[in-house]
Amino acid sequence: MNDLHTLRDFLRCAVSRFNQAELVYGHGTDNAYDEAAFLVLEALHLPIDNLDPFLDARLLQTEKLKLAALIEARVMTRKPLPYLLNKAYIQGVPFYVDERVIVPRSYIGELMADGILAGNEESLIPDTGAIESVLDLCTGSGCLAILAAMRFENAEVCGTDLSKDALEVAKINVAKHFPEGRLRLLHGDLFAPVKGISFDLIIANPPYVAEAETAAFEPEHRAEPMMAHVSGKDGFDLTRRVLREAASHLTENGLLVCEIGTGRDLLAEEFPNLPFLWLDTEFSEGEVFALTKDALAGI
Repeated sequence: MNDLHTLRDFLRCAVSRFNQAELVYGHGTDNAYDEAAFLVLEALHLPIDNLDPFLDARLLQTEKLKLAALIEARVMTRKPLPYLLNKAYIQGVPFYVDERVIVPRSYIGELMADGILAGNEESLIPDTGAIESVLDLCTGSGCLAILAAMRFENAEVCGTDLSKDALEVAKINVAKHFPEGRLRLLHGDLFAPVKGISFDLIIANPPYVAEAETAAFEPEHRAEPMMAHVSGKDGFDLTRRVLREAASHLTENGLLVCEIGTGRDLLAEEFPNLPFLWLDTEFSEGEVFALTKDALAGI
């Protein structure tokens, strides 16, 4: 590392090391260059979306040592980079993360940001002010609950999770973004903590990996809590429960939005009477569905 002096030097070194080690991505980046850029910018507390102005900046010895240690840790431990940095971003919003939670990544955040779910005349929810209550199931780090609270400014938001460890991480993020108390976190299994309560919007990104698929997990995914991935033999145990229980927790015009990964055909075959509305994003197709309270009666 003695021959590395600028941010550009460390960026190039990181890309080379990551490619040589054949790392696996998917925790906020999908290639070695973006991973390296995230590492150097976040570690040096620079804007993560503006690399060019800093490329030729010479680094202090302490900064060199920090970057060198992070590059080596990413290669040797194979932990997702957000764990090493204790930081992940969704739609530009920063969240604290560690090994107690799955690294946040959800197409539902993209749907909210792009206005497909809410915010314009063509959205499923044209008037965001009409949403007064939101439930985020399997909230994990609390990221979707927080994004929902930002999007639906009149709403009281509640996040539930079975993992007490995950909720401890969520508390850190809620304290940072919504210290005034508009967002509550409750411990329990899916709807159990909100028995008898109805919501205008329920969002859910439950575990949806089949048990057998975990055998093929790369080290990066094995580093995450397994309970945040696995949901029965085919990956849909929790999704089935959400479908069967959601209607009793939705207001008259309430809406359920749920992410399921790539199991669209399986779900449609099992529930032929449900008129799934599939919501595509720039980076996904048929991985998120929406159903109204009335539509869920078809189950």
